[in-house]
Amino acid sequence: MVDDTRLPSLPTIRHDPIGVSRPVPDPAPPSIQRYFYGMSGFLNVLGDIWNVVATILTLFLSLITSGHVVIYKRDSRAAVAWVGLVWLVPVFGSILYVLFGINRIRRQAADQRAQHPILSSGAFRRHLPTGTHGVPDDTGHLRTLSDLVDRITQLPLTTGNRVTPLENGDEAYPAMLEAIDSASASIGLSTYIFDSDPAGAQFTDALDRAVRRGVDVRVLIDTVGARYSRPSITRELRRRNVPVALFGRTLMPWRMPYMNLRNHRKILVVDGKVGFTGGMNIRAGAIMKHPSPNQVQDLHFRLEGPVVEHLRDTFAHDWLFTAHEQLAGPGWRPELHSAGTVTARGIVDGPDEDLDKARFVFQGALACAQKRVRIVTPYFLPDAGLITALDVTALRGISVEIILPEVNNLAIVQWAATAQLWQVMHRGCKVYYTPPPFDHSKLMLVDDSWALFGSTNWDPRSLRLNFEFGVECYDAQLAGDLHALVDRKVQGARRVTPDEVNSRPFPIKLRDGIARLAAPYL
Repeated sequence: MVDDTRLPSLPTIRHDPIGVSRPVPDPAPPSIQRYFYGMSGFLNVLGDIWNVVATILTLFLSLITSGHVVIYKRDSRAAVAWVGLVWLVPVFGSILYVLFGINRIRRQAADQRAQHPILSSGAFRRHLPTGTHGVPDDTGHLRTLSDLVDRITQLPLTTGNRVTPLENGDEAYPAMLEAIDSASASIGLSTYIFDSDPAGAQFTDALDRAVRRGVDVRVLIDTVGARYSRPSITRELRRRNVPVALFGRTLMPWRMPYMNLRNHRKILVVDGKVGFTGGMNIRAGAIMKHPSPNQVQDLHFRLEGPVVEHLRDTFAHDWLFTAHEQLAGPGWRPELHSAGTVTARGIVDGPDEDLDKARFVFQGALACAQKRVRIVTPYFLPDAGLITALDVTALRGISVEIILPEVNNLAIVQWAATAQLWQVMHRGCKVYYTPPPFDHSKLMLVDDSWALFGSTNWDPRSLRLNFEFGVECYDAQLAGDLHALVDRKVQGARRVTPDEVNSRPFPIKLRDGIARLAAPYL
C-alpha cells in the first residue's frame, strides 16, 4: 500500500464553460480572511454612518439656504424658484444660490455708507441744486408724475438744461472724444462694456492724452463687461497710467452675460460740467458707417446744465464704492449754470437702496399718459405689474407702441419675450419689429412733452439686478425731436400681429414658453 498522506496535495481542477481546465488557488489563511472580513464590516458601518451624516448635513444646508431665500428675497417668484432649486438639486442648488443669489452689493453699500456719510441717501443728495420743483406750463398734466419721481428719487427737478440726442457711435463717439480732448480738470468715465477694438483704441488714446496734460482721469468698467473682448482694455489703460477700476469682481474668469449685480450705467462727465449718458457702450459695432457682423444701433445724449450734477454724483458714488477714493474739489464739482430750456432729473436705480425706482417711474408715467406712450427697448420682459400697467393704459384709449428688434442678440431673451407678447397685444398695445442691425436703444416717450432715456431695459435684470441710470426730461421740443426719431424707426419696422404670434408651430411655442420660465433671471 502507498501512504497517501505523504503525497503532495494536488490542486483542484476547475473546468470553465468552454472546457479549459485551470487550477483553483488555495484559500487564504483564516487569519487573513478574518482581517478582510473585519475591514469590510468596518467600511460598511463607516459608509452607513457617512450616509447618515451626509443626509443630515444636506438637509441642514438646504434648510439654512431656504431660510435665507425666504427672508431676503423680495420677489416671491424668485424665492419660489430658488427654494425649488435648493431642494431639487441638493448641495449644488445651495452653491448656485451662494454664488448668484445673494446680494452682497447691498451689504457692502451699507458698510460704505457707515464709513462715508456722504453716501447716505439724504446726505448724498441734499446739496444738489434746487432749481424749481414745477414742470413747464405745457406739461402741466404731468405734474403728478413729477411729484411721484421726486418722492421716489429724492432728487429735485433742475431747470436750464440742454439735452442733445446722439444717434449711434457715428454721432456719439466724436462728441465724447471731443469733450475728452477739451478737458482741463477732470474726466469721469463709467461704462459696462469697453472693448479692445478700434473704437476702444480711440478712447484709450484720448484718455492717455488727457492724463499726459495733467487732467484728473478716472475710468470705471464693470468686471463682466471688461471681458467682452480679449485682451481686456484694462491692461492697456494701466500700461498708459490711466487710473481704472473694475466694478464687482467675480469668481468667474470668463464672460457671463447673465451674471447678476452688474454696473450697467454709461456715464461720462468732463470737467464736472458736460455729461453724456444713455445706452451706448464703447465698441466698434456701434459705428454704422463701418459695416461689421456685430453692428448695434444705439442712442446716447449730451447734457449741459444743473442736471449734470446728478451724473457726476452718481459716478463719484460708484467710484468711491469700488476704488475707495472720494472725488472732491472744484475740478470735480464746479458750479453749474443754465445752458438751455429743458427741465430734467437723474434717476438712479439699482439692487441696493435704489431698488425698484425705475420700475415705479415706468408705472407712474403709464398712469399719467393722456395721448400716447412709445417704448423703445432691446429686451422686453416686463413683470406682471408692468404688463397690467401697459394693458390698463391701452384700455384707457391711450396709444401704446412698443418697438423691439426683430433679431435679438440674445436668442433666449427673444424667445421669452415672444411668449409674453400676447399679454399686451390682446389689450390693444401695438408691437413693432425693427430690422437689423440690432437696436439697443432705450427710450420712453409719454404724450408730447416727456422723455425718459438711459441704460435701463424693460427686463428683470435691469429693473432688479443691475445698477442703472436714467434721465427724465420735460420739454416739448426735445420730445418732438425724439418722436421724429421713433417715427423713422416705425416707418422701417413691421407691425407684429396676434395671428403671427399665435400661429407659431407647437415646438416653437414650447421652446418660447420654457424660456419664459427663466424670465426672472434673463
